[in-house]
Amino acid sequence: MTKTVLIAEDERSIRDFITVNLQAAGFQVLEAADGYNAIEIFEKNSSVIDVALLDIMMPGCDGFEVCRKIRNASPETGIIFLSAKTQEDDKINGLSYGADDYITKPFSTTELIARVNALYRRVEYSRNLLKNAGSDVIKLGGYELDLEKHKIYHDEKETELTQIEFQILKCFFDSPDTSIERNYILKKVWGEPYYGDDKVVDVNIRRLRLKLEKDPSNPEHLITVWGQGYRWIV
Repeated sequence: MTKTVLIAEDERSIRDFITVNLQAAGFQVLEAADGYNAIEIFEKNSSVIDVALLDIMMPGCDGFEVCRKIRNASPETGIIFLSAKTQEDDKINGLSYGADDYITKPFSTTELIARVNALYRRVEYSRNLLKNAGSDVIKLGGYELDLEKHKIYHDEKETELTQIEFQILKCFFDSPDTSIERNYILKKVWGEPYYGDDKVVDVNIRRLRLKLEKDPSNPEHLITVWGQGYRWIV
């Protein structure tokens, strides 16, 4: 099976470095020199692209906008941001756009391949769930999680989930009224070993609250259990 990665990076030397190493690891690589080029390539090849590596600071159309375009068109595509920015707010902002992971430059070949492989496995797992789910629906506290469509329904409202949001939510629906630790979610959803920032869990929890809670700042269902993790209350 061909594993395909889209790289959007305006610095040629970095793009070449990533391409050579991903190809050596068995990936097919599509290269984009800027954000507009990345969107054009994705639109033509969306059915085969598994993971997108997006530099944030690109001229004209930055990585955030490319991420938004990809995420709106394809909730299941894996997205990793590449950036020299190391501030906490920049990481959270990037993940809030719908990215699955964040790699800070400079990075090693080992880290790059490990993170891309881990995300590719999650994307494939998510796609296999879609293929094998049939019409299965998990019902919990007025919510219905559709395993086939990766959507959740509540009060006749349909909400689409990214593949990461879906997998996190499934953890809670499989264990209702149970405190689930952040590390468990990381291992279950992102795989082991995980090289990134464990705050990626918190950012995705925040995104889920924005989508599902009437008042995200005072959640009724997806609550924080201080010192333990999170719990879905029926």
